[in-house]
Amino acid sequence: MVSADAPESSRSPDPAATTDSPSTLEMLALHQTALGGPEVLQLAALPRPTPGLGEILIAVHAAGFNPTDYMHRAESLFLPTPQRILGWDVSGTVMEAGHGVTLFKPGDEVFGMLPYPYGAGSHAEYVTGPTRAFAAKTAAIDHVQAAALPLAGLTAWQALVDTADLRPGQRVLIHAAAGGVGHLAVQIAKERGAHVTGTASAAKHDFLREVGADACIDYRAEDFTDTDEGYDVVLDSLGGENAIRSVKALRPGGILVTLLPGAEETQAVAQKAGVRAVHLAVEHDQAGMRAIADLVDRGKLRAHISGTFPLAEGAQAHRLGETGRTTGKMVITVR
Repeated sequence: MVSADAPESSRSPDPAATTDSPSTLEMLALHQTALGGPEVLQLAALPRPTPGLGEILIAVHAAGFNPTDYMHRAESLFLPTPQRILGWDVSGTVMEAGHGVTLFKPGDEVFGMLPYPYGAGSHAEYVTGPTRAFAAKTAAIDHVQAAALPLAGLTAWQALVDTADLRPGQRVLIHAAAGGVGHLAVQIAKERGAHVTGTASAAKHDFLREVGADACIDYRAEDFTDTDEGYDVVLDSLGGENAIRSVKALRPGGILVTLLPGAEETQAVAQKAGVRAVHLAVEHDQAGMRAIADLVDRGKLRAHISGTFPLAEGAQAHRLGETGRTTGKMVITVR
């Protein structure tokens, strides 16, 4: 792992195996051919993709890492074959535009989320994706920051803004608030004018206050349902019993947005309590990416980078991610 405080150029490996010449046919990628632990990930030379209709080819500078990456590495989940390149977050430079593309041209810097789940592939030197999965990368941040934002930022935005319609003065509870989605959700909720409470271990409470939380709950020692006021919105990234208990923390008419499948029991409990419970699956979203870029430009949103990893050391990000103890986001650097 390389320090997040190092200059971006010192964090990125020298892509000596490929160049940016259109004649280059291969690229390096973190590839797997079997399900299993981090050891199944291998740095391999693979064919460079070609952009199709409405797609762009991106030279990847940095790619975010999310829990869904290590989950898909170990299990089939949504991807039918274990032969895969993981990674949905990407920030980089457009190398080629496919037929029908009008929004971007070679040389443009973009960031975004590849279509989830079937568009994975950003843990590589090059990746293709639909044009409207991307937005212009704001000059306010570097590629490492930009790569940390798409999947987690869109999840938070789609949960709090698109789904819950969070409004000024409302009270929101964010579980795992120091995590990738959580710490961005805290910032988005504050920008919306909400009162924000976050759950995390006591050691992370100072961090939560730094990113804007009004109140913190130590999930190891306190019961988040023990509240007289209740919450208008709860964002749950833990699922299971935590989601069911979160229903009790809602005010009448409130909404629970859970990020894990299997919410049928939670929805039944919510219906009896007179509140709503919905399961959100993040979608690629150009309007959402533009909203995120606007927040960044206005100084309202910034990802906390807990560490960066050269592409060849991407398996280490998987090892650390599976501990469940990281704060903010980890990023894989490519250029």
